[in-house]
Amino acid sequence: MPSAPAVSRSLFDRLDDGNAVRSEDAPPYRHAVDPALAFDYYRPPDTAALGLIRLCASDEGLTEIAFIGEAEPGETPRPNALTDRARAQLEEYFEGLRHRFDLPLAPKGTDFQRRVWQALATIPFGETRCYAEIAEQLHCRGGQRAVGAANGKNPLAIVVPCHRVIGSDGRMTGYAGGIGRKQWLLGHEAGEIPFDLE
Repeated sequence: MPSAPAVSRSLFDRLDDGNAVRSEDAPPYRHAVDPALAFDYYRPPDTAALGLIRLCASDEGLTEIAFIGEAEPGETPRPNALTDRARAQLEEYFEGLRHRFDLPLAPKGTDFQRRVWQALATIPFGETRCYAEIAEQLHCRGGQRAVGAANGKNPLAIVVPCHRVIGSDGRMTGYAGGIGRKQWLLGHEAGEIPFDLE
């Protein structure tokens, strides 16, 4: 069985309070990059289905990994060592060579959101959990809706694997990057032949 993603408690110690604006069922969103952040783009190999991924990082860690479809016109990448490292690890993930990420993370979120994101990072590669299981893990029995809301605001797609959370009946539930991308990622991790989303 593959190991769980390597995200230690210390990686989340520096998280700032704030509110990421993402809806669980929203399409890939686009907004201007904070000029104080480094950023770059990554396009998964051998598929146009997933579109483009934007990576943003502060000096402390990655602040965003998001499906954006296509780059904003006029945005010129300004990568740094952290975005380069994230690109390299994502490439290994999509090539099937990496099951765990080793990256410093610095997304903004409330204390509860950070707790949920940390719980998501313990879901092993190739496995899924339901919202109720995450709520129970956090000693928040009956907190499925709150967990779902925090899950939908996760700003670090793939690395903090919110795509591994499904409904208690096994149904695919909302995903900020779109249900098709969620299915593709779960299929990839299950070793199935990737399918075209188009």
